[in-house]
Amino acid sequence: MTQPLAQGALTGRTALVTGSSRGIGADTVRYLAEAGANVVINFRNKAPRAEKLARELRELGVEVLVVGADLTDRASVDAMFAEVQSTFGSLDILVLNASGGMESGMAEDYALALNRDAQVRVLEAATPLLSKHARVVFVTSHQAHFIRTTPTMPEYVPVALSKRAGEDALREMIPALDDRGISFVVVSGDMIEGTITATLLERANPGAIASRRDSAGKLYNVSEFAAEVAKAAVEEVPENNTKLVGDTSSFVGE
Repeated sequence: MTQPLAQGALTGRTALVTGSSRGIGADTVRYLAEAGANVVINFRNKAPRAEKLARELRELGVEVLVVGADLTDRASVDAMFAEVQSTFGSLDILVLNASGGMESGMAEDYALALNRDAQVRVLEAATPLLSKHARVVFVTSHQAHFIRTTPTMPEYVPVALSKRAGEDALREMIPALDDRGISFVVVSGDMIEGTITATLLERANPGAIASRRDSAGKLYNVSEFAAEVAKAAVEEVPENNTKLVGDTSSFVGE
């Protein structure tokens, strides 16, 4: 799709997107690089894919750092930001995109460990590097954002609850971020076609994607939603620090 940010809009700035070797994260980091930002690609276990993306983005003339890190491990997170500091000195944009909880073979508390505890840990570790007027963006779903008032598919409930817990914990940090001149935005989207989560939900609940598409009228694809995430990194902070992407008519606000 067309570049959502003006060419050169982010020249001289540095952005880190967690979980950016594929999917929404990869397209988000690509849009930021296309706008001139130097970028940090973070991955957990997809090193070849991350390196391939890095080679593509370096052709744009920006500097690219690839850092593997398990966000649920404090030492791994600290090591990632040590590399960021050594390479760039500071950060202007932090996109908290990585999430999970539907993977098989994980510990029972994995969803909460990744979607709440790790998000807070990453932001805490990043804060000393965030420049004045930096922007933090947290990526979530309507199914998680509205989980306290609108039921979702049973298969997704543990993830939705953990992501909402993560959003709540991050929102508690807003006053401290404001004191440092750092702004914070939550980007919540409807079910996104082409994501791992949508695929797993469809596998567990056949017809889920088509049903939601019929109800909403349209579902965003990965690149379309990533464009909205990228724009949230530069747009004016919306009301209640929340940008809602896609249909919300079937969700009940608090």
